[in-house]
Amino acid sequence: MQTLDLPVVSSEPLASVLNILRLGIIGPGSFVGSNSRQFPLRVYGGQILAQAVVAAYATFANEYKGRQIHSLTSAFVRPGDVGTPTYFSVDDILDGNSFSTRSVKASQNGKTIFSARASFQEVQSGPEHCRAMPETVDPGQLESSAAFFSSLNTAPAQNMAMFNPVDLRHVDGPIWLRPQKHPQTRTQIWFRLRSPLPQQSSQLLHRAMLVYAADQFMLEPILRAHGLFWLNPRLSPATLNHSTWWHRDVNMSDWILADLSTPSAQGGRGLSIAEFFQNGTHIATMAQEGMVRVKDGPRQGASDTRHAGENRK
Repeated sequence: MQTLDLPVVSSEPLASVLNILRLGIIGPGSFVGSNSRQFPLRVYGGQILAQAVVAAYATFANEYKGRQIHSLTSAFVRPGDVGTPTYFSVDDILDGNSFSTRSVKASQNGKTIFSARASFQEVQSGPEHCRAMPETVDPGQLESSAAFFSSLNTAPAQNMAMFNPVDLRHVDGPIWLRPQKHPQTRTQIWFRLRSPLPQQSSQLLHRAMLVYAADQFMLEPILRAHGLFWLNPRLSPATLNHSTWWHRDVNMSDWILADLSTPSAQGGRGLSIAEFFQNGTHIATMAQEGMVRVKDGPRQGASDTRHAGENRK
């Protein structure tokens, strides 16, 4: 089967991720892909987001190939099975003078698991401003997630060490094994690919890898606000809706700062907002609504965080 043309690298785990994004071409607007083993219980949402980006772009005629994706709005309808191929269908909605729009659906066993609308734009000039990058610490002063996971002799940690292509560095310390000491609704995370993308990699690939990377931590401010942590056996999180706006070019081979906050959580759902900065410039914004359920209700002794403090450690 013919596949999409993406760079080939030898370093893992990036090589495996690019292979997952190298979708098989079934026919016009129809593709199939395999699934990441980064999270073994269900298909990783960041993978589906990235595959949707490359699938949408693959339907462009040559005259529109210079257009860059600038927004993606999506909904996760059902959990996906890691062992089942994921099929993508792309509908050509619009190719206008400046913008192109594509509708993307992902399915398994004939049932939709994800739907999205992707918008692309010609490179154009216009009024420009952006939020200043917030104060933070240098990522070189923070612990690497790759080293952290490699040091732990547990199946989830070794899985992340083997299959996660992203190096994460938490300004407020990680919350994989234990909760935030002082609940807060804001946090910052530095991240980049553990191995750089090849020099000839397209901006589309860098933008696709941004959504691949970020989905694994977008709900984190909600957990921090409520004294939760990722490996809490009582926690059941999942992405429901996700939107990304790319403002400027992205370089996933260099450090990016995610400045995250959560304005609200209620009814087993929470909303997180993330602004992304690189070299002092605001490059992208994301919003994600997720399911955040805790079995048997809140932990005894947890503080009421309806107005959780904004302080950092």
